[in-house]
Amino acid sequence: MRAPIGPFDNAVPAPDCLAELVAPVAGAVAGWSGDVPAEQILYVDTDPAIADTGAFVAHYGQDLLGRSANCVVVAARRGGGTTLAACLVPSAGRIDVNGAVRRHLGARKVSFAPMETAVELTGMEHGGITPVGLPDDWPLLVDPAVVGMPHVLVGSGRRRGKLIAPGALFAQLPGAELVEGLSL
Repeated sequence: MRAPIGPFDNAVPAPDCLAELVAPVAGAVAGWSGDVPAEQILYVDTDPAIADTGAFVAHYGQDLLGRSANCVVVAARRGGGTTLAACLVPSAGRIDVNGAVRRHLGARKVSFAPMETAVELTGMEHGGITPVGLPDDWPLLVDPAVVGMPHVLVGSGRRRGKLIAPGALFAQLPGAELVEGLSL
């Protein structure tokens, strides 16, 4: 099947290729019960060497920059405690960590979580972290612009492959909260 965005001729419904996904992502897809049918989550195989946004869009097409989103894990500190959260913003923007994220999480300081921590706690690969399959107790801050996109390309949990899903799906993920001004 052809993907609804990008030059991908071989898009496969994610429920039909769970073995291609890391365990947390496969579990989230297999157990999906949102309004958007799981079959509308598509998997496309891509080159893991160019998983990072800049290299990816240079290879697969600049138009994907406006049709993709990045998921970043942050560490919010308040008092003596740290809360981990994920943020999903359009790839063409950047996360307002010191403004919108800090205020929304009620934190004194917010920074990007160390790569080792993000990888260990999500069960996903660096450069492939996706909002699908994150720990259920994490807040997932979503820029409303992502939800408004007809289709969004995000990581698959690995550097190899991407997921494409209707933007509305991302508002239905566990812990999802729409946050105005999340991206700059």
